[in-house]
Amino acid sequence: MKTTILLGAAGLAMTVMLAHPAAAADTDGLAKMYTGRTVTIIYGYGTGGTYGKTSLVLSRHMGDFLPGKPNVITQSMPGAGGLKMANYAYNVMPKAGFNFLVPPDMSMVSQLLRPAKVKYDSKNFTWLGRVFGSNNVLAIRRDAGIFSVEDARNKQGLMASTGKGSPTFIVTALANGLLGTKFKIVEGYKGSHRAKLSVEQGETQGISLAWASWKSDRASWFAGGDKSYLVPLLQSGFERAEDLPNVPLIHDLLSDPDAKAAAALIATSSLFGRGLALPPGVPNKLIEPLREAFWKTVKSDAFLADVKRTKLDYTPLKGADIQKKVNEVLNMSPTAVALARKAIFGK
Repeated sequence: MKTTILLGAAGLAMTVMLAHPAAAADTDGLAKMYTGRTVTIIYGYGTGGTYGKTSLVLSRHMGDFLPGKPNVITQSMPGAGGLKMANYAYNVMPKAGFNFLVPPDMSMVSQLLRPAKVKYDSKNFTWLGRVFGSNNVLAIRRDAGIFSVEDARNKQGLMASTGKGSPTFIVTALANGLLGTKFKIVEGYKGSHRAKLSVEQGETQGISLAWASWKSDRASWFAGGDKSYLVPLLQSGFERAEDLPNVPLIHDLLSDPDAKAAAALIATSSLFGRGLALPPGVPNKLIEPLREAFWKTVKSDAFLADVKRTKLDYTPLKGADIQKKVNEVLNMSPTAVALARKAIFGK
């Protein structure tokens, strides 16, 4: 990058250097800062799920686009549906620019619904960008004998959960609270991979997970039409997933405006998906260079090929755009927040 600036078209290099001497110095300074260092990406779930897979793909390519080309590694910190990691990132994570986090897609929702359990303010995280967003899809084993929401109102289904901060709990409990379903939620699974295994092994019968997570390693469970292993019952988002046109959105089944608003609050997680952010307190001079490095990473041919190989979704969004969405979510109607809290947590 530095060589291109200095040896560009005749006259241009000199113009750039004269017009932006501070920028050139900053670029050199950042390169020196990161050269030979290690950057850590931390995520709040067990390995094997889409949070872990997204972190690994980013770690394999982002070092090529960061100043100084540092080594990039990942770290898993599961617990409470991602809240343990988010609380840690906000209050403890070093803020020198060598530590990034993959925020839980429900982190803003959790902040509004469970303020006593949340030790962070989402607007103070700085988003670098998103790899993909995804609806959450509640699905259950066909042999559970539940084939519709009406069936779920009359028969109990045993649902796995990674914790109260994740869609495995929030979306399922929302269905119970707003739609009258009778799902029983079993907490404590360390990530979506283990939750899926619990379904496969018969410990539980279903889960609510990002559709991207289902497709990444269990797409075959939805194949076969009326003989599929899993039955998708509901999805949470603003538009139906293209490959699930007949699976209703939660707000499709609601008529009360306040209930629809509560469902919309939970659906905002589909916007945030799997992305990368900085903890509060990181020097301002790092924000734009790191956002630029993220965007170059996700737009690179090598990254795209890796995403396809890993079977991840790909709907990138820039960090500044996500930052605006965060503020919109945190300013949602208090009525919708109160109704969602009561529907999910009973108070």
